[in-house]
Amino acid sequence: MTEPLVVLKDVNKHFGDLHVLQDINLQIGKGEVVVVIGPSGSGKSTLCRTINRLETFESGTITIDGKPLPEEGKELAQLRADVGMVFQSFNLFAHKTILDNVTLGPVKVRGQGKKDAEKRAMELLERVGVAQQAQKYPAQLSGGQQQRVAIARSLAMDPKVMLFDEPTSALDPEMINEVLDVMVGLAKEGMTMVVVTHEMGFARKAANRVVFMADGQIVEEAQPETFFTAPRSDRAKDFLGKILTH
Repeated sequence: MTEPLVVLKDVNKHFGDLHVLQDINLQIGKGEVVVVIGPSGSGKSTLCRTINRLETFESGTITIDGKPLPEEGKELAQLRADVGMVFQSFNLFAHKTILDNVTLGPVKVRGQGKKDAEKRAMELLERVGVAQQAQKYPAQLSGGQQQRVAIARSLAMDPKVMLFDEPTSALDPEMINEVLDVMVGLAKEGMTMVVVTHEMGFARKAANRVVFMADGQIVEEAQPETFFTAPRSDRAKDFLGKILTH
């Protein structure tokens, strides 16, 4: 295990009576790709969203690079800059061009000069394969292209870790691979990633570790090959039986 970058310790969260995160303990090493899978309602997305404080939690601690998560204010903005997040919906600014969407954060939050930010944005758009769309608006792009722009926008902040919350679940099937390919590329380059996904092929190909959640708990963690061929828990066997047979 490399030096842990993200550490969750005894994290608990409720939504009303529902105990959505139950004593979650998880460490994510620098450069590690952790894929979180499990049935709907297992707490996967909530887990992902607590790591950059989009969701609060009641007890336990989360540290990123040795620092505890700040509650609010300037430190929180700084933390969010260090923790990139890509959602199911692309959350791009509709009235701004693709290029402006990608340069906004670096200029506003990181204080980069516009020229430098634009040069870097173009490199990133090139990297995710949408450089030729730079002057267009989000509505003019396909879902797969918009999601790749969202990834470029996160990368523009030079995050220490990237969180992906079901990044392909809103996409048409033919667009899924173009987004997953970008993510596989990032994984190969050593980006620390936490990915909540239903794409088992991606988990097999890119994950260092699979974390299986059910009912708000981490039921088991293993390397992908082990998890997919020899899951230990009945919950995981049942889950895999349902999804791998279709």
